[in-house]
Amino acid sequence: MKGLEAYQTMKIEDYFDFLADDDIRLKGTRIGIETILFDYLFQAKTAEEIANIYPSLTLEQVYATILYYLHNQALVDAYLKDWLEWSDRMRSEQAKNPHPVVERLHQLKAKKLAQATQ
Repeated sequence: MKGLEAYQTMKIEDYFDFLADDDIRLKGTRIGIETILFDYLFQAKTAEEIANIYPSLTLEQVYATILYYLHNQALVDAYLKDWLEWSDRMRSEQAKNPHPVVERLHQLKAKKLAQATQ
């Protein structure tokens, strides 16, 4: 085909910014691959549903992330496992040491519930 040489082949990795071993984001966004893959793998959302949830993403980016996962499943499974463990640790620490505003909201909620049951 004439003019076909003008097209460049894009590698799947071109869709991502590899900031660190534990931080892979979609190029041009602050969204990590874990966000998309969590919705896809654990929430059983379709690529179209995911693209609708995150308006800064294109459907192509969502599919690229899923394809990257399928091509690098063992590596990305380890990435997701580390991310889930880190998330659990952070939630646990946050529960042990809540921000003063969060603590105050819990107190207000408890007070309101106590008043409602009287």
